[in-house]
Amino acid sequence: MAARSLHPTIAHRPPPEATGGGLTPQRARGPRRIVRVSYERFDRPPWLDTAISRTLLERAAAGLEPETLRLYRPARVLAFGPADRASPGYAAARRAALDAGYTPVERLAGGRAAVFHSGTIGLAWTVPDQHARAGVRERFELAAELIASALRALGVDARVGAVPDEYCPGAYSVNAGGRTKLAGLGQRVLPHAAHIGGVLVVSGAEAIREALAPVYRALALDWDPAAVGSIEQERGPVAHATVVEALARAFGAQFELVEAPVSAEARALALGAGQPLEPPTRPVR
Repeated sequence: MAARSLHPTIAHRPPPEATGGGLTPQRARGPRRIVRVSYERFDRPPWLDTAISRTLLERAAAGLEPETLRLYRPARVLAFGPADRASPGYAAARRAALDAGYTPVERLAGGRAAVFHSGTIGLAWTVPDQHARAGVRERFELAAELIASALRALGVDARVGAVPDEYCPGAYSVNAGGRTKLAGLGQRVLPHAAHIGGVLVVSGAEAIREALAPVYRALALDWDPAAVGSIEQERGPVAHATVVEALARAFGAQFELVEAPVSAEARALALGAGQPLEPPTRPVR
């Protein structure tokens, strides 16, 4: 399997409901890096996932948390970036999100408004790094290629790069055949750690188009709804957990994944902090 358990008496299991080259680890020399992997959901309240990511980033920067990869089914949220919050239309965009049935949250990574729902997979990768700023591009490239590799293993013509007029545009988007966007990535950097966050659309592309239309209109952002894609559109129905397992296998080929829950300390701090309103530093795209 792609991961083993931290506890010697607990065997690694695939993510719930699972149905069963050529990359160089960041500054790795010798043994592969050990990365904690968690499939836990933090969706109650809906802002908790962002709070967990922020807490893990801050604690990793302080040397209190290990490198952690979270692959999870997210709550129904619409995540706004710092540029969105600075827009004159931000209040109207939040109302539009609520009207569409999504909880507005303040995203930790950079980028523009993006939709998370039960047909997507959330990815949150916390990397302790004493030279975090120097590794921004390397982390983006590696994360995007690992996602694309996982999708290619599922039969999708996955490539790295933006497609014309995509929502939340970014150079490290993962697309299907250069036509539609399947996944987007953002990054936030502290002096001694980085967070790479993203969303991958398994199904429900039409729901994303419908939710983003009034939001992007309020924010005065140009985009093409037809650029929103999904894995399902490319290869037919696929189980959510099958895609999670493909991602775990891709990352597991690069790192030694060790399955373990997020620490109790991080959970308590995230719940106590509430919804993050201002990220700790400037985001990176």
